[in-house]
Amino acid sequence: MFLRVAITVQTVGVFIQAITAGLLLSSPGGGALHSAGAYGVFIVALLHVVVVILVWRPGGGSPRPILYAVGFLVATSAQVALGIAHVKTVHVPLGVLMFGMSLLQLVRIRTARRADVTAAA
Repeated sequence: MFLRVAITVQTVGVFIQAITAGLLLSSPGGGALHSAGAYGVFIVALLHVVVVILVWRPGGGSPRPILYAVGFLVATSAQVALGIAHVKTVHVPLGVLMFGMSLLQLVRIRTARRADVTAAA
């Protein structure tokens, strides 16, 4: 359950970043919102790593979700650095890729949960 919540919050955070990116381009106050959102997504990605390790450790399952979470944290760190450096040609496509990755992981977690419930019934 905690893993689903972490990935859901992460996906919503990245989606909100797309909205604040539009505000950044259209209004003077958008930069502060986009910057605050970037650090918020970074914190959520960091918490996602912690949650996935705590979920994995007692159950002893596959460490694959840990690799995804760490990869997403690295991508988020790169996004923050690219945003600070104003490298939009890489920053924008990486943001789209991150949203797609997060959404894909969210769908995987939700369908795995449904498969577990169906198998248990």
